[in-house]
Amino acid sequence: MREFTVPPLVEVPRDTNITDLVLRQAAKASNPALFSRRDGEGTWNTVSARSFRDDAVALAKGMMASGIQAGDRVGIMARTRYEWALVDFAIWFAGAVSVPVYETSSPSQVAWNLSDSGAAAVFVEHARHENAVRSAVDSGGLTGLRHVWQLEGSALDVLREAGSGVSDEAAEQRRATAGLDDLATIIYTSGTTGRPKGCELTHGNFVDLAENALASLPEVAYEGAQTIMFLPLAHVFARFISVLAVAAGVTVAHTPDIKNLLPDLQGFKPTFILAVPRVFEKVYNASAMKAEDGGKGKIFHRAAETAIAYSKARQSGSVPLLLRARHTLFDKLVYGKLRVAMGGRITHAVSGGGPLGERLGHFFQGIGLQILEGYGLTETTAPVTVNTPSLIRIGTVGAPLPGNAVRIADDGEILAKGVCVMRGYYEREDLTREAFTDGWFHTGDMGELDAQGYLRITGRKKEIIVTAGGKNVVPALLEDQIRSDALVSQCLVIGDNRPFIAALVTLDEEVLPGWLERHGLPASTTAEQARDNAKVRETVQAVIDAANTSVSQAEAIKAFRIVPGDFTEASGHLTPSMKVKRDQVLKDFGDYVEEMYSAKKPA
Repeated sequence: MREFTVPPLVEVPRDTNITDLVLRQAAKASNPALFSRRDGEGTWNTVSARSFRDDAVALAKGMMASGIQAGDRVGIMARTRYEWALVDFAIWFAGAVSVPVYETSSPSQVAWNLSDSGAAAVFVEHARHENAVRSAVDSGGLTGLRHVWQLEGSALDVLREAGSGVSDEAAEQRRATAGLDDLATIIYTSGTTGRPKGCELTHGNFVDLAENALASLPEVAYEGAQTIMFLPLAHVFARFISVLAVAAGVTVAHTPDIKNLLPDLQGFKPTFILAVPRVFEKVYNASAMKAEDGGKGKIFHRAAETAIAYSKARQSGSVPLLLRARHTLFDKLVYGKLRVAMGGRITHAVSGGGPLGERLGHFFQGIGLQILEGYGLTETTAPVTVNTPSLIRIGTVGAPLPGNAVRIADDGEILAKGVCVMRGYYEREDLTREAFTDGWFHTGDMGELDAQGYLRITGRKKEIIVTAGGKNVVPALLEDQIRSDALVSQCLVIGDNRPFIAALVTLDEEVLPGWLERHGLPASTTAEQARDNAKVRETVQAVIDAANTSVSQAEAIKAFRIVPGDFTEASGHLTPSMKVKRDQVLKDFGDYVEEMYSAKKPA
C-alpha cells in the first residue's frame, strides 16, 4: 500500500485554543486533579483543575502587566517539573507563544533559540540557567529580551502580585485571542546536524490531535488515570502528552531525574507512562542482570522467552494450552514482581523517539504491560501514527491517528499530512518550501505500509549507508539488535563509501561490574580496561554475529571497535531526545574508524 488516510473522529470549533481544555476540566462538577506535586516530605498532593486554572490566569495577568503582548514569544528553560507545565499554560492564557529550551543547552544554544524566536521574556529554573541566559544577553544577540523570571524563589509570587490589577475581563479577552490556526509554540529541532530549526506548531496541532487521539485511546487516557512525566518537557513528545492529559483529565506528576524513576513509580503508582525505547531497554536489562546476580538468571530468561511467545501467539489469534500454563506460572514467579516494581497499577506505556524492536514489544506485552509504539517528529507535534489497544501490531508504529495520513514516496520516504503537521519553520520560508510537496511533509524517514495501514520504519533517509561496492545498508536494523544486549550501551554502524560495514560500540558502565563478576573477572575492572578484555570482546563479537544473521553478507558488520566512554548528551554525542549525533561521533572517534579501515580487510 502506498497511502493510508484516517478521517478525523472529532471536529473542533475554529475559535478553540489550548486553554479551553483547562476551562473544560475546571467547569466539571468533579473538578478533576490535573497534576500532583510532591512536597518536601515526599508526599504527593493533587492540584485540581480549578486551582490550576486560577494560578495560570494569575501568572498570565502578571505577564500582561509586565508588557507581554499577544503573540510575544516567551521561553521556558527548566527541568521536568510542575512549574514547567504551569508557566506553559500561563503563557497561552496570556495569548503569547512559548519557546521551550532544553535545560542542558549551552549558552550558544540558548542564545540561538531565544534570539531566533525573538523572545521577549524567559522563565528559567534557577540561577545557573539565568546565568546562561544573561551570558547570551551579554553576547548581544538578545536585544528584545525584557524579563527573566526564575521558577525557584519568589519570582512567581512577585509576578502574581504584579498582575493583581489586571481585570478578569481583560485576562479573558487576551486568552480568547488565539484560535486553532494561531501559533502556540515554537519548538526547535534537537539538531543532529546543523542549526536547529524552529517548528511552528499551532493551537490546532495540539487540540485537534489531542481530541482525536483521545477518541482512539479511551483505555489509556481518561479522567482518573495517572502518569508520571520524566522526559524533558522541552521535547515535543512529552509536551503533547502533557496537553493530551489535560484534555482527558489525567493526573500528571513530574520527576526531573530518571535515576529515581523506579522509586517514583512505586510511590506515585501511574496507570500509564511514556518513554523512549532506551528506557525500556534499560528496564529489561536491569531486570535480567538483577536475576543473574541473584542466581535466577535461567528462570528470568525462560520467563522472558515465554512472555514473548505468549504475546506472539495472542497476536496470531491462538495461544496453545501448554504455553498458557507456563505463562500463568511465570506470571506468579516473575511478571507480577516486575509490574509491582513499576508501581503495580501500570497497564500501558507509550513509546516514541525511535524504534523499540519486536522482541521488547512482545516481552512487555507478554508480562502485562502493553507498549503502544508510535511515530512522529517535532514537525508533526509528535504522533502521526500510533498503535492503540484495539488496533495494535507489534513491530510496527501503528496506523495514522484520526485526522492524519501517511504516504510512501517512490523512493520509500514517509510523507505525512493532517492535523498533526506544523504550519512551517519559523521565518524560514525557504526551508518550509523544501519540506512540503503538494501539502505532504517530507519526514526524512523510510518506511512501508501494510494492507491494513500499519506503518513500519525501515531507516532514516539521510543515514542510509552506501558502501564503496554500491550496497545500501540501513544501520538502524543492526544497531537496535546490538544495543539490546545488556553489556552494550550504544552502537553506531558505519561504512559510507567504505569497502565494508563496521561498528563503534560503547559499554554499559552500570551493568559492567555485575557482568564481570559473573564471568570470573574483577568487578573493579574499569570500562577503559574492559575494552581490551578478551571475554568482553568475545561477547560483543557474539552479539554482532547474531545481528549479522538478520542481514545479507554484504550488509554484515565485518569489524568493530569498543570506544572509550559512552555516547551521552553531556559528551555531545546524544541529543536531548537520545538520538545519536552521527557526525559528532565520527569526528571524535575518527582515529578508531581509520584504524579499522586501514587494517587488513576482515574475512
